[in-house]
Amino acid sequence: MGNCAGVQGNAEINPAFSAPNSSGSKNSSKNGADSSTFGTKASTSVPPTPRSETEILESANLRKFTFGELKGSTRNFRPDSLLGEGGFGWVFKGWIDERTLAPVKPGTGMIVAVKKLKLDSFQGHREWLAEVNYLGQLSHPNLVRLIGYCYEDEQRLLVYEFMPRGSLEHHLFRRGSHFQPLPWNLRIKVALEAARGLAFLHSDQAKVIYRDFKTSNILLDSDYNAKLSDFGLAKDGPSGDKSHVSTRVMGTQGYAAPEYLATGHLTTKSDVYSYGVVLLELLSGQRALDKNRPPGQHNLVEWAKPYITNKRRVIHVLDSRLGSQFTLPAAQKIAALAMQCLSMDARCRPGMDQVVTVLEQLQDGKKPGK
Repeated sequence: MGNCAGVQGNAEINPAFSAPNSSGSKNSSKNGADSSTFGTKASTSVPPTPRSETEILESANLRKFTFGELKGSTRNFRPDSLLGEGGFGWVFKGWIDERTLAPVKPGTGMIVAVKKLKLDSFQGHREWLAEVNYLGQLSHPNLVRLIGYCYEDEQRLLVYEFMPRGSLEHHLFRRGSHFQPLPWNLRIKVALEAARGLAFLHSDQAKVIYRDFKTSNILLDSDYNAKLSDFGLAKDGPSGDKSHVSTRVMGTQGYAAPEYLATGHLTTKSDVYSYGVVLLELLSGQRALDKNRPPGQHNLVEWAKPYITNKRRVIHVLDSRLGSQFTLPAAQKIAALAMQCLSMDARCRPGMDQVVTVLEQLQDGKKPGK
């Protein structure tokens, strides 16, 4: 990392609701958290863009559903089939045949999540098309599977594998006597698997910048396997000798990298910063932004940085609900990794492949570099 060690203080590093949530919404939880959205083997890579809408739809390795088929599969989009709702539209539970993928009678076959978009803006259609473009070409164990789509008249729908345990956001931030906090070992598992998904997107196979990495976009299956969802804001990475992609700033407050907010220059290291925010949320059990926290603590990164740069003070950031589930050295390593990902200098942030290596060593109980 060259001269980055000095920037990072004590941080050191050696050379992952029951359906996809969308970035097109503004969500403010009842507890004051503000997450506003502003302005197996991997498959082959995404073809160079821009491509026409017809090319994207014809080349996607997806099943094309009719609107009538999906109406029948979801009980005519009845309220009792509703899984979730947001600015993007609605997500319903549906059923298809596991082998043929044909819609079947509700209550039989394989459960899927059907996202029905509100198309009140051109941006909504663009994000729908981006989802088909990327998830129609890419396949990885830590990316949610897009099974098919419907493009009929004004209707835009997407059909995904069903993720029964919902989002990481749901598990990490829900409170109450009826809910058990996500255990330490599952937090590390999810962090590693989400990192693998992001590392694949950044690889030469995919060359994709995700642009909206956050807890609500990390979905969990029945075994708590983590998969990235919602590719509506994803962009092709820079090509040739270009170092970045210039684009209109979009994403979610609290997660976006400072240099991206300032310049609109997007790189894979922008995603790494967002990953660092989520890693900090996993450590602390607190949201990236929460206006209900005391003054000076609204922004998690700003509040936590003085603690995670000092090994002796890391304990002040850790989720008290975890009790004695972790060892302090392990927590210190995660904090150091988060600190590097959150470096103000993008060049000092590790690549996601490096992040994966550190987390794998930690999960295996090995000392980094050994």
